Amino acid sequence: MYQLDRTNNDIVKLERKQFGDLAIREREHLQEWIAKNPEVLGEELLIIQKEFAGFNDTRERLDLLAIDKQGRVVVIENKLDDTGRDVMWQALKYTSYCSTLTTVQILQIFQDYLDSSGSSDNAKEVLMDFLEFDDENELLLNDGDQRVILVANNFRKEVTSTVLWLIGHDIQISCFRATPYSNGQNVFLQIDQIIPLPETQEFMIDMKEKEREEKKMSKSTTERKDLLLEFWGLVNKSFEEKSFSRYDRIVAKPYYDHGFHVKGGYFACVIGRHGIRVELYFSSDKDKSKIDSMLNHKQELEKTFGDSLIFERLESKTASRVKFEMPYKELYKKRVRFTDKSGWPARIDWFSDTMPRFCKAVIPVWERMN
Repeated sequence: MYQLDRTNNDIVKLERKQFGDLAIREREHLQEWIAKNPEVLGEELLIIQKEFAGFNDTRERLDLLAIDKQGRVVVIENKLDDTGRDVMWQALKYTSYCSTLTTVQILQIFQDYLDSSGSSDNAKEVLMDFLEFDDENELLLNDGDQRVILVANNFRKEVTSTVLWLIGHDIQISCFRATPYSNGQNVFLQIDQIIPLPETQEFMIDMKEKEREEKKMSKSTTERKDLLLEFWGLVNKSFEEKSFSRYDRIVAKPYYDHGFHVKGGYFACVIGRHGIRVELYFSSDKDKSKIDSMLNHKQELEKTFGDSLIFERLESKTASRVKFEMPYKELYKKRVRFTDKSGWPARIDWFSDTMPRFCKAVIPVWERMN
């Protein structure tokens, strides 16, 4: 790894280090860094507990416990300079313990974590916002396979071969290499996903999803996914009728967002908890340069769009977004759940009218900036 030296128009090679050389400890440092910045693992994760020891008849503790955007439990195990030989057994053992956790238990675990950290937040409310559910009756956690994430500087061959074998048997597991570098008194940390490689992960996930289609799922989850597929299919049809070609090749998926990627960003129609919205989402904007650049064009964007836009810096995250939102209370004047199909036409009409205007205003500006 090299550091840019703009003053001398040069690059400076950074020295690769071991965590032990820098007096960096597993729980005191690496674990805390990940707990505070879970997005370094390449996705949005909600940390719900540290040093979790709530297992019957054992005093064992797992490092970090998280929830992903699909409501699945994620076990995160951290090691420093070497994984050791037993990390796979340890991680799988913890994951098996967590497989029996119910929604009620997970909410209590998370509430205990919030309380211990001095937060006054309500665990259910935070989870509802994180998962973007508009109906608490839909809150079903740990419904399906659990996931494992391993973080270390060096992965032994016996560990990587086991991980690859488990992935081949549909176990959701990934490995991240954490490497410290130094240049004088300055210390840098690089975290890279090495298994599965990010460029092949989406293909592998698609293949596994196809294989899982015929597996038994809970009735509520199946119904929700079917409704989302149907709804986004109708949105695509509405876009087609209005000759909005951006979604011509976008296949409906059972998620609460429906969109397409551009360089450095993601345009999406989103079904949120309190309203529906269209947005340009930047998943990697830690220094907020992308949102600040868009904010510099606020007047132009809003003039073309024809309405006020919201520029969210999301200070506590590495992400940011530009959005336009329609609260449900303004769309319906009353509460209409997503499962009530009588409310769909209003949502579809809003998306089919708003998303083309949003893209027309935002895409040219974003393309110029890139």
